[in-house]
Amino acid sequence: MASDGLVVVKFGTILAKHCLDQRCSMELLRAAEHTQSIISQLGIVARVKAVTGESKASSELLVSNVQNLIRAVQHVLRAAEAACVKGLGQPSPDPEEEEVAAFCQQWRKNLSQHRAKEALNSDRDELGLRKTRGAKAEPTLMPLVQEQTPRTRNIPKHPSPRKGHTAMDRHL
Repeated sequence: MASDGLVVVKFGTILAKHCLDQRCSMELLRAAEHTQSIISQLGIVARVKAVTGESKASSELLVSNVQNLIRAVQHVLRAAEAACVKGLGQPSPDPEEEEVAAFCQQWRKNLSQHRAKEALNSDRDELGLRKTRGAKAEPTLMPLVQEQTPRTRNIPKHPSPRKGHTAMDRHL
């Protein structure tokens, strides 16, 4: 979990570097730094648990830290969504930065398609407000990240881009 969390931290850091909105960039950096500190805590707690064995207190502390890590990763992803919506500058020729940009572009494309469909199939009341019944939620980065999780162990460190592969395959 900690190593996957580090990938999210790196993702957030790269994205913050290219975000055009200063406020979003700072929020994303703060979220990434917070996640990094939780990862460090989780590593310490895991090492202590390994030494102490089946202590109830160390198990509870480990579970608590994992839950904190999950919340922190979700915060990074929400901040990343805001950064993507505000706009990103051109990535450098670095392959990792290009992958992050491609991943974010795919999400924005999904979001745009969703919003276009919602506009065509408008479920609005007489005041123009969206009706809450039957409305589909907007796409988030979380499902794209979750799709990547099962394949992490079998992906080479620097895969060549292939049709059908999404950005961040090797990370998440």
